[in-house]
Amino acid sequence: MNNEAIVVLITAPSREEGSRLAEMLVGSRLAACVQLMPEMESVYHWQGAVHRDPEILLIVKTTRARFAELEQQVRALHSYQTPEIIALPIVESSAPYLSWLVENVGNRAKAAREEE
Repeated sequence: MNNEAIVVLITAPSREEGSRLAEMLVGSRLAACVQLMPEMESVYHWQGAVHRDPEILLIVKTTRARFAELEQQVRALHSYQTPEIIALPIVESSAPYLSWLVENVGNRAKAAREEE
């Protein structure tokens, strides 16, 4: 289960914030890859009212073992009081892609040793 691949969806209010989150996630090896989708409009209930706001969507590829730390780090840096952080299982994947994903999500200390 440690290497079970997942996709995490995260919304952010701007491309700048999304880019900062993506850099942090990949740089700290909490994600193998983060894709930033173009601006979209979100319609949602918040504090008793319906809101419409522009957002961007981050599509994060990681492992289930790293989700708790990923969530903690995103919540610490995110500007929203209650950011969307949703994990979905990857039901099927090509073997080479899955190997690459698992290889590139891992222990930060291990990553630092590999880069030396």
